[in-house]
Amino acid sequence: MKQDKLYANVLEGDSMEQDVESPVTIHPPKLPKQAREDLPKHLKECTKRKIQRYVRKDGKCNVHHGNVRETYRYLTDIFTTLVDLKWRFNLFIFVMVYTVTWLFFGFIWWLIAYIRGDLEHIGDKKWTPCVSNLNGFVSAFLFSIETETTIGYGFRVITDKCPEGIILLLVQSVLGSIVNAFMVGCMFVKISQPKKRAETLVFSTNAVISMRDGKLCLMFRVGDLRNSHIVEASIRAKLIKSKQTKEGEFIPLNQTDINVGYYTGDDRLFLVSPLIISHEINQQSPFWEISKAQLPKEELEIVVILEGMVEATGMTCQARSSYVTSEILWGYRFTPVLTLEDGFYEVDYNSFHDTYETNTPSYSAKELAEMASRAELPLTWSVSSQLDQRAEMDTEEETKNHEEQTERNGDVANLENESKV
Repeated sequence: MKQDKLYANVLEGDSMEQDVESPVTIHPPKLPKQAREDLPKHLKECTKRKIQRYVRKDGKCNVHHGNVRETYRYLTDIFTTLVDLKWRFNLFIFVMVYTVTWLFFGFIWWLIAYIRGDLEHIGDKKWTPCVSNLNGFVSAFLFSIETETTIGYGFRVITDKCPEGIILLLVQSVLGSIVNAFMVGCMFVKISQPKKRAETLVFSTNAVISMRDGKLCLMFRVGDLRNSHIVEASIRAKLIKSKQTKEGEFIPLNQTDINVGYYTGDDRLFLVSPLIISHEINQQSPFWEISKAQLPKEELEIVVILEGMVEATGMTCQARSSYVTSEILWGYRFTPVLTLEDGFYEVDYNSFHDTYETNTPSYSAKELAEMASRAELPLTWSVSSQLDQRAEMDTEEETKNHEEQTERNGDVANLENESKV
């Protein structure tokens, strides 16, 4: 009861503060160029300051790798390198690989015909060429395409009087199969990548902080737009914030885990309808000492990661998003989007990102816990009672010391009288 009264008083104080605050936003006037150049250095830095995201809202990581000297490592895993390329480069390489192999083997077929003298005996019925009806480089190129793609129109065929042509036919057939397997496999993996599946996994535009079950919580909402669900879905959250150790070491973009139900199993989701993910702000939380007034001053970013298997393909899919301090709303809750209709539940995604304001204390979770603990303590343990008790103890000690001093003085007087007698 005392704790509820305490929260009620805190909420009343916050509501009074909100009534006093003016909703009018005052925009600073635009200064001329000369005046802007004459501004102090620290004011220029404040005006140019911009929040740099580690992960963008669409889930792409805002990190570029530079000065990579060991570029040969990309060639050792050429398959993954080709899959990671953009579609225009992938299609260009796909066309170029086939074209180069056809031209290369077409040149070899033409070279064999030129060395054997087949080109000099065109139309000679007594001459047995290596490849029938091959009369130039163009026909050699067409024969190379027919051989590698196993088309076989029947007009140009290899004869049994050309052992070098038979060996080249075997080599081209084997290498052609390898090229087909590699390039078709690369295109298949490229097409079947589950990256586009993440486009239908949505995160709320803002995260909110409000009271839930008497505790301060950080919350955000996730949803799936498709009817085919994500299997074994799980959610994780990371706090990205630079820190400095006690030894003076500066760690940029330090990653700290945010507990969203790992120990209770709440991080494993049954994502059929939109769910609100909650993080309880307790002593283990990085937001333990952050209040409403301090939150805008913090330079932090919350990265949320949703993982699961695509039901249709069985491939693992990952969707990401992030929230900076300006996207964390203190004292708000999410608008309900699930309604019960006649025989089914309906989700209104028009209200998926909507929030509404609610009474929430502006104190940090640590301050709320301290106020709650003071409200639950007995009267003898209050601050005033402790001071009174300390004063009484000091008075008793002074009285005791005074009595001991009096006794000592009396004993000395008695000894002096006895010595005189």
